[in-house]
Amino acid sequence: MNETRQAMEHSVSSTAQGVSAGGARQGGAGLTALLAREAVPRRVLVIDGAGLRVGKHSERLRVSRESGVLEDVPLLDLEQVLIVGRGVTVSSDIVVACAERDIALDFVSVREGPQAALLPALPGATVRTRRAQFAAYGDARGAYLARTFAQGKLYNAARLLRYLAKNRHATDEGAYQRAAGAAILIEGLARNVASVAGDDADSVRQGVLTLEGQGSELYWSTARALLLAAVEWERRDTRGAQDPVNSALNYGYAILYAQVQRAIVLAGLDPYGGFLHADRPGKPSLVLDMVEEFRQMVVDRCIYALFNKGVRMEMDEESGGLIAPSRYAIIDRVRERLDGDEPYDGRRYALRDIIQGQARRLAAYLRGERAAYEPFIGRW
Repeated sequence: MNETRQAMEHSVSSTAQGVSAGGARQGGAGLTALLAREAVPRRVLVIDGAGLRVGKHSERLRVSRESGVLEDVPLLDLEQVLIVGRGVTVSSDIVVACAERDIALDFVSVREGPQAALLPALPGATVRTRRAQFAAYGDARGAYLARTFAQGKLYNAARLLRYLAKNRHATDEGAYQRAAGAAILIEGLARNVASVAGDDADSVRQGVLTLEGQGSELYWSTARALLLAAVEWERRDTRGAQDPVNSALNYGYAILYAQVQRAIVLAGLDPYGGFLHADRPGKPSLVLDMVEEFRQMVVDRCIYALFNKGVRMEMDEESGGLIAPSRYAIIDRVRERLDGDEPYDGRRYALRDIIQGQARRLAAYLRGERAAYEPFIGRW
């Protein structure tokens, strides 16, 4: 199997030193991987690794390093390029090529989340949609959406606990009962969110976040007990994570952030105008709002599956992050999950398309074209 074929099917390490039984390169500090089914056009290219160079060669995006070309991808096949971490060089030619072809170019940090983005040309409905979005912040729609995003997170947290515990009934009755009890309590908190009084996003935020925080604490404490792998994981750390579980979760969320941001912009919304998350300079608060609906069903479920199936998540002592093969395993699993289908609007759609559908429904609600906005609630 030649290097190009390996890159197309698996990943390309930034310092290839060997091939594992699965075909993935090992020993490197970075990798590239395509987040798409092999049988369909490749849509999302993830580039991760210091020293990699991204440029344009004819009508193709080329990923290379000093040792040579690692990957050539037809620009026609791409809708998003996701660059994770630092040390990747991007040419102005590929920036212009992506802009001309409506290919989103996203830069994310595993520790900080979204950092910068070159996004496709804005659709014609953007001005109207954004005016409605900004106006909603100060009225009852803003309060309603802040509650709704939090409820979506909590209901999905309860469902994932039930999913993780469903096979424990016969083997560990205590763990099963604790998970079932926690799910009931979290669902109760979700219902209480609907009762938080307030006429705009600012007036309900503190009460909603208090209930959401209680649910999250209960979720993570229960989830830790359902992890089959023997790993040290004392608490949920969002920044500066030093353990494999938190590092894996943060890496998966970085991929999800970019997917959600692209969906928001394509729907004509401003990613920085959120409702549940407060405004801060450089903080895409609407992205963080919408991510809440999908954390458990896209990322948490994948990370648990990796650990519970015995996939090793190893830390790089020098960088403090995950080693390249571990990052590749997360990319591959999240890819499969995003391409996996779920019930939605009476049919079955890929999760990546559901994310786009939710963004469009949010825009339609803000424009007054829908009576309500319902969060996505996954199956279990």
